[in-house]
Amino acid sequence: GAKGMGWSDMQSLLKIQGVNCVAVADVDASVLARRTADVVALGRKAPRTYGDYRRMLESSDVDTVIVATPDHWHCLAMVDSLAAGKHVYVEKPIARTIQECQVMQAAAKRYGKIVQVGQWQRSGPHYARAIDYVRSGKLGQIRLVKTWAYQGWMKPVPVVPDGPAPAGVNYDMWIGPAPSRPFNRNRFHFNFRWFWDYAGGLMTDWGVHEIDIALYAMNATAPKSVIASGGKFAYPDDASETPDTMQAVFEYDGFNMLWEHATGIDGGPYGKPEGIAFIGNNGTLVVNRGGWEVIPETYSEGDLRKYRLEAIPVQQNSQNNLDLHTRNFVEAIRNNDASILRCGIDTGSVAAINASLGNIALKTGRKLFWDASANQFRGDAQANELTRATYRAGYQLPRA
Repeated sequence: GAKGMGWSDMQSLLKIQGVNCVAVADVDASVLARRTADVVALGRKAPRTYGDYRRMLESSDVDTVIVATPDHWHCLAMVDSLAAGKHVYVEKPIARTIQECQVMQAAAKRYGKIVQVGQWQRSGPHYARAIDYVRSGKLGQIRLVKTWAYQGWMKPVPVVPDGPAPAGVNYDMWIGPAPSRPFNRNRFHFNFRWFWDYAGGLMTDWGVHEIDIALYAMNATAPKSVIASGGKFAYPDDASETPDTMQAVFEYDGFNMLWEHATGIDGGPYGKPEGIAFIGNNGTLVVNRGGWEVIPETYSEGDLRKYRLEAIPVQQNSQNNLDLHTRNFVEAIRNNDASILRCGIDTGSVAAINASLGNIALKTGRKLFWDASANQFRGDAQANELTRATYRAGYQLPRA
């Protein structure tokens, strides 16, 4: 998959000495032609091109694979790559379903290759500094963590009729394990994110980034319960399926986490379009891709208004965190040391599973109770069915 994040990841990797793009695989011939020209424009040798990634995996000179397909292909492409002896950089969320996440974790252990997940906020130094502050105890008891993505750039997806796939597109291969449907350009390339067959909307697309940092800072992995509400309130008649407005409340030991998203507006909490807020008795730390800050709580002492801790103005992020993330991946490969990865497959699975739990709660419309030790909901057959992957005829879920 070489159109969006696949190309962003490749450009980042090509900044590292000794890394070369030897092959590109995509179901769209126009993307293959464009990316070949892009690699040459960077002063590199033209890569070989493949319409079927499985043929590319037969090449002995391919050491590492970037999996940046739509979400519904991540599991198959990653496991196939590992089985072929390749290291893998897999985009987020790692999979469309909880069952696929677990299969991918098992495959990484079985094949023993290096796997990095594209949750690159994990490599941001300013996120690390913010997390250190959260864990310092200065905020006091943290009772709520807010995570959000308000995406003002997202406009309605216009309803268009089905039609033929563009020339040069292997549409049957693009569908892969998903249900067979007529081609519709709304579901293709970038907009696949807003259709349940292929992805999980903003809850999984943006949610994994923010939830990852939130849970890492709080030393939490699995909720006790989750409840969600939302719908298509901004654009009720557009073509997308996933909600444009949503809130999900996750209960962990000692604190709750709130996820919320909205399309078409940027006015998120604390005036930020995306971010994480750790709300404690003494103050709140807010962090996003731009930087982090601390907002103190106040109290009265006689006629005086005092602060419970020192305010910290915005500490700006000045680094390219994606470049740091890909560099960490290559370093782990060259040292054959998965322990130094900033976001290995087990780490990536935490955010993906939690985000999926939010979507399942939305679909069922009720509060759900998660049993992390059994990897299932307690006493809810419908919700448990939604954790599973269903592949169409001709495709098979890899063994766990």
